[in-house]
Amino acid sequence: MVNIKKLFDSHALWLSMLIGALGYKLFLPLAPILPWLIFFMLFFTFCKINPLDLRLHKWHWVVLFTQFLFSFATYAGLMYFTGDKVLAQGILMCFIMPTATAAPIIAGKMGGSIQNLTTFTLLSNFATAIIVPATFPLINPDLSIVPESFQFSPFIFHFSLLLSRIAPLLLGPFFSAWLLRIVYQRWTKKEFVLSRTAAQIPFYLWVASIVVLSAVVTNTTILNFQSQIANILILLVLSFFACLLQFGLGKLIGYYLPAPSKGRDYQDVLINPAAAPKTMEGVSSITAGQAFGQKNTSLGVWMANTYLDPMASLGAAAYIIWQNVFNSVQLMVVAHKK
Repeated sequence: MVNIKKLFDSHALWLSMLIGALGYKLFLPLAPILPWLIFFMLFFTFCKINPLDLRLHKWHWVVLFTQFLFSFATYAGLMYFTGDKVLAQGILMCFIMPTATAAPIIAGKMGGSIQNLTTFTLLSNFATAIIVPATFPLINPDLSIVPESFQFSPFIFHFSLLLSRIAPLLLGPFFSAWLLRIVYQRWTKKEFVLSRTAAQIPFYLWVASIVVLSAVVTNTTILNFQSQIANILILLVLSFFACLLQFGLGKLIGYYLPAPSKGRDYQDVLINPAAAPKTMEGVSSITAGQAFGQKNTSLGVWMANTYLDPMASLGAAAYIIWQNVFNSVQLMVVAHKK
């Protein structure tokens, strides 16, 4: 049974993605439960950390700056050399999407720092909520979704719109887990520690989420643009290199800017069995790699459809393939080393 579980954990991401894409008609009706899957996935993840252990470190700022730098540099470069708006916007989405809410789960299974990545996930998503409203109207001057009755600046409207997509799924489970920790410790006079069994729940909730998300993305992007085969193939190739670049740069930044990791999940087999003893550089390399490379693709698809040419959503849709393939390979390597 242990070997079967290891085998499933190693291949779960790409299998769930394939199942969701091939059986999209079957799983598409489950789309309304996707926010709840993500909510409880994050709730159990946040239960593993003490909010007081969350700290900002140098690599957080370097990764964030590099992410936005590459976002607009690649967009400007592709517009200059190709003049293809869809291609430029599609690759822009591959870089500017914030860190996925599931990134701490995958990092934890590889021995990364869950609390350091949780800190960056919050930072990345809220920074994106500021950068996108400030820049996307310049990229798409025809953008006009602000209601005439709205009396404040367009930036405030777009910021609040993005925040309404981000905050409930990040802050809701974060404060729920924090409240549970406080109530438990005051009631029992003991430190709150999530059991080893409960600590594994977020990964399987994420696997279920990928099945549903893959079905939604397949239905709303690829199948809606069957006539755009050339653009799909180009975006598939370029998003592959964008994925490798971001995971690689993140790992390098984390290695050369290591950050201390506090909390019970670090090198504690009861909470994070994958976290075998590692150097601080090794832990930070894993953590920053996931921070830079693993993206909130569902938000990316929504941003492209809302603010840019809808065809640009193909960039985010293609990226979900490569990041899950890359994560599957990483998990297989970790499992092989055990």
